[in-house]
Amino acid sequence: MRYLQRFFNPSNQSYFLFGPRGTGKSTWLQHYYPEALSINLLKPDVLRTYLAYPERLEEVVKGSKAKTIIIDEIQKAPQLLTIVHSLIEEKCGWQFILTGSSARKLKRSGVDLLAGRAVVRHLHPFMAGELQQEFSLTHALQHGLVPLIVNSDAIADTLKAYINLYLQEEVKAEGLVRNIGNFSRFLEVVSFSHGAILNLTNIARECAVSRKIIEGYIDVLQDLLLGFLLPVFTKRAQRKVVAHPKFYYFDVGVYKSLRLTGIFDDEREINGPGLEGLVIQHLRAWNDYQDTPYKLYYWRTVHGVEVDFILYGSAGLYAIEVKNASVIHPKDLTGLKNFSEDYPEAILILLYRGKERLQKHNIICIPVEQFLLELHPGAGLPT
Repeated sequence: MRYLQRFFNPSNQSYFLFGPRGTGKSTWLQHYYPEALSINLLKPDVLRTYLAYPERLEEVVKGSKAKTIIIDEIQKAPQLLTIVHSLIEEKCGWQFILTGSSARKLKRSGVDLLAGRAVVRHLHPFMAGELQQEFSLTHALQHGLVPLIVNSDAIADTLKAYINLYLQEEVKAEGLVRNIGNFSRFLEVVSFSHGAILNLTNIARECAVSRKIIEGYIDVLQDLLLGFLLPVFTKRAQRKVVAHPKFYYFDVGVYKSLRLTGIFDDEREINGPGLEGLVIQHLRAWNDYQDTPYKLYYWRTVHGVEVDFILYGSAGLYAIEVKNASVIHPKDLTGLKNFSEDYPEAILILLYRGKERLQKHNIICIPVEQFLLELHPGAGLPT
């Protein structure tokens, strides 16, 4: 596949660039900074050199004519951040771009060491608007939008290998969990919670481990950028709402690969959360790529009335419901109508699998494929 222009907006100062493996960080950086000095810590010999002698970084930087220095997978040698910090303080015009697919080792020491000298940016899987005419909703729902997978000639095999990559290289090699077998089982079990309220007790029971271990596994998923939690919207709440977050894998293809199916599984139970996941991964990317980000939530009352996604920020309030159906029924509007009663300022959007753009009362109904293709950072939500 040809090189695709990404919506990602880089910083003019030094920055961290986080994103799961395979999201195209290295490819984008090579294209955008062709003259940069690049240090790839994924190469064993390079990593060994810098772990043994971190001060070498200063020698290499000062010996190079390049003013942009890229350090790939910085979490593998977080001690280099002390050198980076020192070099930034010299104010010699160097820009450091530090990529990472895991924030775990940087949480306690790494990011804090730079003390605000570097901003944080995120690169996500492809957005539909980046793929344009190459985007297929059906294909995306089945295989996801991770660039490494999208560009593969053997998508199914690459997707399976992708999961193993994280288990072997990130989880096992870094010693993030004691029992890799239990963690593998957890990855499958938690896929049933994709798009659902997280019930740690039930997951622990299914995995036959303690709730505390499951809490640790969830942290590992978030640190590896493989999953995220969506909190409940409680601003100016007029009804009692639930307290627990919802869980999503970062990409629908990863979810579909881990979610085992059988003869007793209803496809709607799988594809509904899959479509939700595809929408929220787009919203997260759109939100991260623009300058005035919203906070993302969901809304659910204790009586079960729910809206899939809430976007809240200084620019407005949006409520988005996603339906994996080509026909809109009156009951599909219930959550949005209830939310509108409590938050009349909200712009209400229903996304569905139909072909027509509709207006039902104060709810804008948009074909989901159209919505995703029109979702561009800086352009506002399609309405």
